[in-house]
Amino acid sequence: MSLVTLPATAPDPVFAERYRAIAARDVRFDGQFFTAVRTTGIYCRPSCPARTPRQENVTFYLTSAAAHGAGYRACKRCLPEAAPGTPAWDLRGDLTARAMRLVADGVVDREGVDGLAARLGYSPRHVGRVLRKDLGAGPLTLARAHRAQTARTLLTSTALPVADVAFAAGFGSIRQLNDTVREIFATTPTELRARATGPAIAVLTDRTGDEPASRVRLQVTLPVREPFDAVGTVAYLGSRAVEGVETATVDGRQATYARTLLLPHGPGAVHVTAGAAVGPGRVALRLELASLQDVATAVARVRRLLDLDADPVAVDAALGADPALAASVAATPGTRVPGAADPHELVVRAIVGQQISVAAASTHLGRLTAAAGTPYASGFDGLTRLFPTAAQVADDDGAHLALPARQRQTVTTTARALADGTLRVDVGADAEALRADLEARPGIGPWTSGYVALRVLGHPDTWLTGDVALRAGARALGLPDDHRALAERAASWAPWRSYAARHVWRAAAPTGRTSP
Repeated sequence: MSLVTLPATAPDPVFAERYRAIAARDVRFDGQFFTAVRTTGIYCRPSCPARTPRQENVTFYLTSAAAHGAGYRACKRCLPEAAPGTPAWDLRGDLTARAMRLVADGVVDREGVDGLAARLGYSPRHVGRVLRKDLGAGPLTLARAHRAQTARTLLTSTALPVADVAFAAGFGSIRQLNDTVREIFATTPTELRARATGPAIAVLTDRTGDEPASRVRLQVTLPVREPFDAVGTVAYLGSRAVEGVETATVDGRQATYARTLLLPHGPGAVHVTAGAAVGPGRVALRLELASLQDVATAVARVRRLLDLDADPVAVDAALGADPALAASVAATPGTRVPGAADPHELVVRAIVGQQISVAAASTHLGRLTAAAGTPYASGFDGLTRLFPTAAQVADDDGAHLALPARQRQTVTTTARALADGTLRVDVGADAEALRADLEARPGIGPWTSGYVALRVLGHPDTWLTGDVALRAGARALGLPDDHRALAERAASWAPWRSYAARHVWRAAAPTGRTSP
């Protein structure tokens, strides 16, 4: 079935489902598809409060870029560009989904279409053909739409000068920004900013403590689908925090998380606030960057780290129907599967964490970071270093990891392979190929490769067969704890086994077992 459009005249059940969603103004589908109306030339999010158009005038698109390419303009009333992203790019594992994850990370802007194609392992022509067939838009159009989304966010939530917005969003000039905003939103950047509902956040470029005076600091608001278990997500990350690299605080229904990041144009840091103080449907993100060019990449990585583009209603409905998980789902609706801020870092974490507790892994990683990581003077409390790069881990040669010799060797040789490109791990990887590449390396087995796929790719349907904490949680829930029998039982939770694992891990906590 083509995923470009769904004509109203076709007796297609997908069209019927989407039309029911827009008739009900169902916010659950915002960002998962877009509704274009031929008679108005406008496209909207599903929950748009405008009158429901007639079926024969409707075309559905999976991306805003496809709607742009077909000549439609964004609705000024519902602001479809402000919707959360689609969870399909994690749920799907095909070439299109892999490409979309890389586009969101800014690969096309930094490396061009040739760079995108090289990462995917296909020719630029083939990638363009597949994307146009599936989405109705090629790589350049998709990247342009992503730049427009970034520009809209910065215009409406910060006081950045328009020239800086153009630079931060990836446009080559103010004129390109003006032309794109006029074409997509039928307005100017200044008018778009004037329609913002909240106060603009001042952009700070002054020195804070010992940080460089040239560092850019700003705050943006990220949309998220409700329900969102912000406290549980931050608690998960906090229990694995590496000293100097990350901090996390949970206070009642409020949660904050901060960490350093090595971004394409230099080091930086992010600070997230979510929960009661921020309000539903959004997350407050403070950025500390070496360059405005890293805004879109930093935002994309935070969204993946917090799993903000998940479909919690679909996940909870499926898992909550199982009596074994129903109580956990009811107690913690909107459970997320945290992703990775940096794929190479996650690989190192996974290897170090093999067969030891979460606390012990954090201790080992803290020592490694203190010895090999680059110092970083942040304006956010508690952030003092960058997690070491793959090259720095390889150069350390396991000297600061009190692990068995074979495990230290696995860390070192894998880090060296990551550093020289022999082993490629990024958000555009194919899940099965990634797992096979990892397991081909001495010292890496199915558990480690599965954990990397789970968090680097945001894979929603990974089950870590044999995991000790899962078996402990299964016993607490009255499920079979034999790893084969449990894996067979977990098959009923597909395609959401990664989320089911979070609930089973939670059940293991009272026994003293901890999840990976």
